[in-house]
Amino acid sequence: MESHSTHPHKRLNKGNVLDVCRCDTFELDLRSLCCGFSRQDLGSALIRWVRALPPPGPTRYLDPAGEEDITVFKIKTSRVIVSSPGTRGSRKEQQMLSGEIRPSHSHRLSVWTGPGTYECAFVIGPVMYTAKAQMNVALLPDEITMKINPLIVNCAESSNVSIKATIADTTETYDVNWHYSVSKLTDLKNTTSSGNIDYSAMAHIKCDQPTEEQYVRITFKNNVNQEKSEQYTIPIIYENTKVCSDDNSDGIWPKTPDGTTVTIHTCENNTVGHKTRTCKGREWLPVFNSCVDKKLSEVVSEAEYFEKGMGASQDLAKNVFEGLKNFSTSETTESTANVIGVIKVLDVMATASKTFAMTEEILPNFVESASNILDKNWQGVNDSYIHTMSSQYLKSVEGLVKYIKVKNTNNVATPNINFEVCSGSDCNLKVFGINVTLHNGTKVVKTVGLKNLIHKLPNNYQNSEQLSDKIIVVTQEEESTSPFKITLDFPNKPPGHRKPLCVYWDTEKEDWSEEGCTVKSSINGSTLCECNHLTAFSILMGKGNTPDPTLDIITYTGLAVSICSLIIFLIIEYLVWSALIKSNLSHFRHTAMVNIASFRLLADCSFLASIYPEILTDEWCLILTICKHVFYLAMFSWMLCLSVMLVHQIIFVFSPLRKRVFMFFSSIVGYVCPILIVGTSYLFCKYTKTKYYEPDKCWLVYDGPLQGSMYAFLLPVGTITLTNLFSMVVVILTLMKTAVPGGSQKQDKETAKSIFKVVLYLTPVFGITWAFGFLLRVLNEDHPAYLFANYTFTILNTFQGLFILITGCFTETKVREELITLITRKKKARDGVDIEDNPHVHKCSSTCSLQENMSESLVCIRI
Repeated sequence: MESHSTHPHKRLNKGNVLDVCRCDTFELDLRSLCCGFSRQDLGSALIRWVRALPPPGPTRYLDPAGEEDITVFKIKTSRVIVSSPGTRGSRKEQQMLSGEIRPSHSHRLSVWTGPGTYECAFVIGPVMYTAKAQMNVALLPDEITMKINPLIVNCAESSNVSIKATIADTTETYDVNWHYSVSKLTDLKNTTSSGNIDYSAMAHIKCDQPTEEQYVRITFKNNVNQEKSEQYTIPIIYENTKVCSDDNSDGIWPKTPDGTTVTIHTCENNTVGHKTRTCKGREWLPVFNSCVDKKLSEVVSEAEYFEKGMGASQDLAKNVFEGLKNFSTSETTESTANVIGVIKVLDVMATASKTFAMTEEILPNFVESASNILDKNWQGVNDSYIHTMSSQYLKSVEGLVKYIKVKNTNNVATPNINFEVCSGSDCNLKVFGINVTLHNGTKVVKTVGLKNLIHKLPNNYQNSEQLSDKIIVVTQEEESTSPFKITLDFPNKPPGHRKPLCVYWDTEKEDWSEEGCTVKSSINGSTLCECNHLTAFSILMGKGNTPDPTLDIITYTGLAVSICSLIIFLIIEYLVWSALIKSNLSHFRHTAMVNIASFRLLADCSFLASIYPEILTDEWCLILTICKHVFYLAMFSWMLCLSVMLVHQIIFVFSPLRKRVFMFFSSIVGYVCPILIVGTSYLFCKYTKTKYYEPDKCWLVYDGPLQGSMYAFLLPVGTITLTNLFSMVVVILTLMKTAVPGGSQKQDKETAKSIFKVVLYLTPVFGITWAFGFLLRVLNEDHPAYLFANYTFTILNTFQGLFILITGCFTETKVREELITLITRKKKARDGVDIEDNPHVHKCSSTCSLQENMSESLVCIRI
C-alpha cells in the first residue's frame, strides 16, 4: 500500500538548503529539500532518497541531523534507473541514499543538486510511504576563465586589449555585467562553441595613469539574484617601467613589467594546463609548470564530479583510484605538476569520503597510488610549496584511511605505505617495525605507516630535526567517548644527550606539536611515546643537547661574574695607567690587555642580549650575531698580538719592538681583520643565497664539515689558538733552558713553579681554554669524555673575565702597589720599568740576559 503527496513545480534557491527541517507528517519539503517524519510507534525503518542526476553543476550532501544525536545512521548507495523530466533521453541513471534510523527521531537528509524529480520513501514492513516533487535549481558557473590578448599591454605599441571570459555551457539564463576600472568596455559579444560560452569585450588602456591599477571584472547573476564574479588585472608597460625582456625558453614569454606574473596556456604534447612565470626587477624567475598529463586530468575531473555528487557511486570511486594507480606507475608521473595533480585527487576524494561511504574495494589501488607518488620527483618548486604539498598529502591520506569502511581487509603492504587493521578495544599492531598499542579504543582501529614523507614536511618545532624516517597514522572508524591512550615504540634513540620529542602533525598549524604526547622512556636504542589522541605521529630530536639546568646556571652566573670583573679590570687599568706605562713593553702589554677585556665585555653583553632569540626580531637577531662575530674575533686577534709580542721579546732580546711598528700592525690585526672577515662572510652568504645566521639561535650556521658561516669564526679562532699555544710552548721551553744543568732540587722547583705560573697566567689571556670548544666539535655526543669537556669549556670560558682580572691585576705587584697607593692616598715615587731598572729582574750569571716576562716573574734567557 502506498500513500502519495505531491508539491507543485518550484524553483529552489540554493542558499535555503541549510535551513533546518522538521516535518511532523511524512512529506517532501522543498523549502529545505528534506524528507521528514515523526512516529513514536515504529521500530527500525528504512528511509530512501531518490534524486535525478543533474547536468554538470555543484552537488553537496549534508550530514543527517535531528533534535537528538542519531548514532545508528549509516549511508549506503545503489544505482537505479528512473524517468526524469528535464534530462536528455527518457531514462537517466539515479542515485539512492538510504539509512537506518531509530524510532521517535525526527530526521532529514539535505542535498544541493540540479533540476529533476525527487522522491522520498519511508518503508516499514510491506508498507511504503512516498512523497514526490519536481524541482528546479538556480545555477551559477562553476568556473570562470578569463584571458586577454595581448598578455602584456605595451603603451609604446598599442593601447587596445581584448578580454574573453569562458564558462561551461548551461541552460541557465544569466544577467552578465562587465566592469572596467577606468572607462567603458566596447564590442561586447557572446558565442557558444565546444560546450563553452565565450563572452568577449574590448578595452582601451589609459596609458597616462601609471599609478592606477587597471582591471576588468565580469559578473554573472542568476534568476534568484545570486552572483559570481571574476576579476583580471591588466599588466601594462608604461614609459620608464622596469621590464624583463622577451624570452622564448620553455614557452613564449613577452616583455613583462616588474612584479607581474604571466600565465600562458601552452603545454607540451599530451598535457593540459598552463605555465606561469614572474618578472622580478629585470630578471625572469623560473617557470612554474602546471601542465598535467591528459589521463591524470581526466582522473581529476572524475574525482571532482564524484565530490560534487554527480553520479557518485562505488564504481566511480573504484574507477578514480584505479586510474590513479595506473597513472602513478607510469613514467610521466615524474613532473612536479603531475605529483600535484595526484595529491589533488587524493584531497578531493578525502573530502568526498566524509559524506560518501567508500568501501574497502578501493583500498589496494588507493594505497598503491599513494605509495608510488612518494617515490616521484617533488622538485622544481620552492621549499614552501613542497611543504604545502606534503601537508596536503598527509591530511588527505589520513582522511581517506579514517572514512573508508573495512570489513575483511587486515593489511595492505607497499614499499612506502603499510596499512594495518585491528578490531577490539585493545589493539596491538606493528607497522614498519614500530609497535603501536591502543588501549580502550573502539571496534575498528586503522594504522598506516608512511615512508619518504617526513623530510618533505616543514619542521619549525623547537629547533628540532627528524629522528625517525617514518610517520604513523592511527584512526578509528567510530569516535571514542571514553578516555584512551596509545603507545608507539619507535626503534630510534637520539645520539648522546640529545632530547627525543614525541610529536603529532597539527593540520591547523601545519607543524609538529607535542600536545597530548609524552616520552615515557628512551633506552636500549628505542623511544616509547604515549599520546591521548589519534592522528599522525612521529619522533623528532632537538638539534642541541638536552637542556641541562646546571650548565645554564653556570653559564648565567659565569657571564655575570665575567662582565663585572671586566668592568673592574678596565676601571683599574684607567686608574693605574699613567703609573704603569713607563716603557714600550709595558705599553704593548697593557694596550693588548685593555683591548682583550673590552672586546670580551662587548661580546658577553651581546651574548646576554641574544639569550632569548624567540622574542627578538630578525633584524635584531642579525645585528647581535654580527656583533658577537666581530667582538669575539677582535678579542682573539688582540690575544694573537700579545702572544707574538711576547715571543718576539724572548727570541730577539736585543732587538725590541718599536712602539709605532707594534701599534700599526696590532691595529690592522685587531681592528681591521675582524671586520673584513665578518663582512666578507656575510656578503658571501648573501651572494650564494645561504643563511648567515640561525634565527632560533642568533648565531652562525653550521651545516656540516666546511659548510656554513660558522667556519668564518672557527677557522680564524682555531688558527689563533694554535699560534698562541705555540707561543706558550716557546715560553715554557725558554724557562726550562734557563735552568742550570745539575742545579739543586730547590732550583728545579723554582723552575717548575715559574712554568706553572706562566701556564696559569697565559691560558686565559691567550684563549687556550677555547680548545675545549674544538674538542666538543670532534667528540661524539655519546663519548664518555663529552660531558667533562662540555662542563670544562663552559666553566673556563664563562669565567674568563674573572681570570683576566686576577691574572692582569691582582697577581701583578706593581698594580697592587699602585692600587694601595691610590686607596691610602700616599703617593710614592716610582722609577721607570725599563729592562735594566726593573727591580724584579735579576742576573742569573754573567752570561745571562734579563727580560721582563708577562707575569712580572723572573725569566733568565741563556745566551
